[in-house]
Amino acid sequence: MAPSAPRTRAAAALRMKQIALDNQGRTLRRLRAQLATERRELATTKKELEDTQVALEASHKVIAGLTEIGLSMSKKIEKMKVKKQQVKANHVEFNQKFQARLQEANNAPAPFDDEWEDEPEEQPEEEEIEDIPLGKEEIDDE
Repeated sequence: MAPSAPRTRAAAALRMKQIALDNQGRTLRRLRAQLATERRELATTKKELEDTQVALEASHKVIAGLTEIGLSMSKKIEKMKVKKQQVKANHVEFNQKFQARLQEANNAPAPFDDEWEDEPEEQPEEEEIEDIPLGKEEIDDE
């Protein structure tokens, strides 16, 4: 029986090596499958990030466009306010001139126009006091 013992040991050693190789093969297949899954997930995530980047850039363009439109509208509104004030001032001036013409036509005095004009002060002439003859009971203070 001596000669079969080394063969049995060698066979057992080969069987152990085969089991170890089979285990390593299964581990490799499992790791390759995990790697493939993670690559697919990574590709999906990368695609989502690219889509998000495209959407973000598009929204930035929209925001920039809206901001430009808003600024343009603000400028137009300011111009319209100035023009409205000018039209209102012209309208008031026109009405005042129109009323003044109607009043001049009717020989009526012109309306007060909110502008203060300093008129030269007239110096009243001193009235001379007539000498009135004093009566008997009146006292002369001079």
